[in-house]
Amino acid sequence: MRGPLGAVIGRYPSSDGTTEIGGIIRHNRKCRDIVFLVIFIAFWVAMIVNSSFGFNQGNPLRLTYGLDYKGNLCGDKHAHPGLRKLELKYWLNPNQVYQSGVKDSQFKLSNARSICLWDCPTPSEDSLNWVCDYPEGDIRLSMRDWINRNYDYYEFLTPEMRNTSLQLQGPCYPVIFPSVNVYWSCQFIARASNISLRHWQQMGGVNINEDMVIDKSIHRSINSRSSVLKRYMADIGKSWPVLIVCGGMLPLFLSVIWLLMIRHFVSAMPWITVALFNILIITVTMFYYLKAGWIGNDAISPIIGEHDPYINVFGRELHHLRAVAILMTFVMVVSILTSIAIVRRILMATSVLKVAAKVIGEVQALIIFPIIPYAILAIFYMFWISAALHLFSSGQVVKNNCNTNCCAYDLVVKKVNCDGCCGYSIHYTPHIAVAIFFHLFGGYWATQFFIACSSTVIAGSVASYYWARGETSPEIPFLPVFASMKRLIRYNLGSVALGSLVVSFVESIRFILESIRRKLKVAGVTSDGWFGKIGNHTSQGCLRCVEWTIKSVNRNAYIMIAITGKSFFKASEIATELIMNNILRIGKVNVIGDVILFLGKLCVSLSSAVFGFLMLDTYKYRAAHNKISSPLLPVLICWALGYVVATLFFAVVEMSIDTIILSFCQDSEEHQGTAQYAPPLLIETLGDQNEMQRLTQ
Repeated sequence: MRGPLGAVIGRYPSSDGTTEIGGIIRHNRKCRDIVFLVIFIAFWVAMIVNSSFGFNQGNPLRLTYGLDYKGNLCGDKHAHPGLRKLELKYWLNPNQVYQSGVKDSQFKLSNARSICLWDCPTPSEDSLNWVCDYPEGDIRLSMRDWINRNYDYYEFLTPEMRNTSLQLQGPCYPVIFPSVNVYWSCQFIARASNISLRHWQQMGGVNINEDMVIDKSIHRSINSRSSVLKRYMADIGKSWPVLIVCGGMLPLFLSVIWLLMIRHFVSAMPWITVALFNILIITVTMFYYLKAGWIGNDAISPIIGEHDPYINVFGRELHHLRAVAILMTFVMVVSILTSIAIVRRILMATSVLKVAAKVIGEVQALIIFPIIPYAILAIFYMFWISAALHLFSSGQVVKNNCNTNCCAYDLVVKKVNCDGCCGYSIHYTPHIAVAIFFHLFGGYWATQFFIACSSTVIAGSVASYYWARGETSPEIPFLPVFASMKRLIRYNLGSVALGSLVVSFVESIRFILESIRRKLKVAGVTSDGWFGKIGNHTSQGCLRCVEWTIKSVNRNAYIMIAITGKSFFKASEIATELIMNNILRIGKVNVIGDVILFLGKLCVSLSSAVFGFLMLDTYKYRAAHNKISSPLLPVLICWALGYVVATLFFAVVEMSIDTIILSFCQDSEEHQGTAQYAPPLLIETLGDQNEMQRLTQ
């Protein structure tokens, strides 16, 4: 057995019966794990440099809008010519679109001649409409006049220009196919207008291919994995008000309400939490069914604005929503069955929560303390999300390398130019992927660090309460929370940085292994037999168990760091030994309490998700400029932010319980199995009848 750690504050009797002065929270402390604090500071400097690269090179508008044949970003008012509010990408030459979709063709859609328009053109019902190139050279039209004329100045063309236009070489091109706005690209519908096509043929125009390929070519480009990923990232930028309200303000309000209810209505809170959790998870699942189109007629649509109701266009986003809906159905069933199974154990959870309620009542500053790390995390997330959007869009606009033959009339040089066949695209170098991964890892590490700091401060405050016999004593610091913060900043930041790094590293390894597994599965390398599936699920389960164990050990290590001031690994050793020596005593009450607290966090985060769905279902995010491609990622981020905020506030209860229990175990070991500083409510909760009789006498 280890030597006594002693009481935390004031005079205390040691194990040999002598009286000593001072406690370990005030004395015998020094800075620990300084090397990892230096590493953490260096990492933050690297994060700032990495983010600066994104802010300098990135443009989040690239995630939404396409490029024209000159390399200009649609909607860019600084382009030449200015493209302010011209946000839709339109391919002028339908034969080039067709050629890009033909199997074994060397021509790519990114090289097809495209311009930026206000809206997608449609064929005329009694004549032939034209869409002409940007007005330049001898075409004396302003951009505003060009837009007001529906992009048509065919009547101003010279005979030479009209002849090249009939050869589909510009500067004007016929509108033969109807098109709709699909994520700011004009999707051709392979349903040529007979009237327009007849006028075109009468004028002597070249043959125009009418095959379904012209539809599929653009559809394939719009729904590529890279395009969908860009749209998901753009959804985050467009829905930032939703993230602030549902990911920040709402969980803050709900978490404070939950803590106050724990303080005053502790007996009813486990029942309320379980019932509310089941209601919320059913609601979120039904929302996914609604947006997936399995309930009602409110499925997400890739088409922006009004369109022909007979035109149906589907995207990957709808398939993703349906997959998540199936997953949520499974989670809902498991959650309801689990809730039924723990009904008989809820009374035990109530007794555990009473201990935490007693602590919160004595150290009332604990209720408002999480606002400090909450404010720090809020500022950090605003910077981090903005930097992430710029990093994801930090590719360079470069001209494609192509060897195709195509010609188009150049209004500036006044002749047909066959050298400008290669279009432009955004090129992402491998170091950008590394920068993005580094940014994601840094965000996770920083989150774990701030949560760990908050947990350590709470543990130090609760330890002060326990070792003062749970009474208000002049020997307790006037503001135990701020005293605990001072000790953390002065001595233990390195230990907290190390603990959060361990969790982040294990989580990153699990993410990388999961990505490799998915790629092997797609490539067909993995075995589809029973042994392959068993090995796959076993490996995933082991990784999750390792992750859960490390997080649990870390939480207890932070408690012992706050109490003893030891280094991270030494504190982990002390905490693990205490738990193993008292596992039968504390296991029966601590596990069910953790389950109730976990359900409480899910209630707050699921409430954030529900309100996120409701806000994203308004007209602002369903049509026009701010339309999001899918509510999936914004809702998931609202859920994640809500869970982080709930973790900060629920740590008051969680760390109070764990700190009290570990202090009780340490107290018992120091005094030959008899806890000298434990309050009667704790002894009653742990079921120590002999100790209760002693205290009563």
